[in-house]
Amino acid sequence: MPIINIQIFEGRSGEIIEKLIEDVTATVGETLNAPKENIRVIVTEVKKTHWGIGGRSAEQLGR
Repeated sequence: MPIINIQIFEGRSGEIIEKLIEDVTATVGETLNAPKENIRVIVTEVKKTHWGIGGRSAEQLGR
């Protein structure tokens, strides 16, 4: 059973997250020839203050 973990900045709409899950599931299913019912996608939204890039938070960097 493929399990895909995705970490992104918080703030996207539920509709966008649903589309991401749908598209990733379809791509992994096609690539691995796996039934979509066996694919798990976990999306974790991270605050920009909790995401470091080069020693600074993404928020500090204006990302």
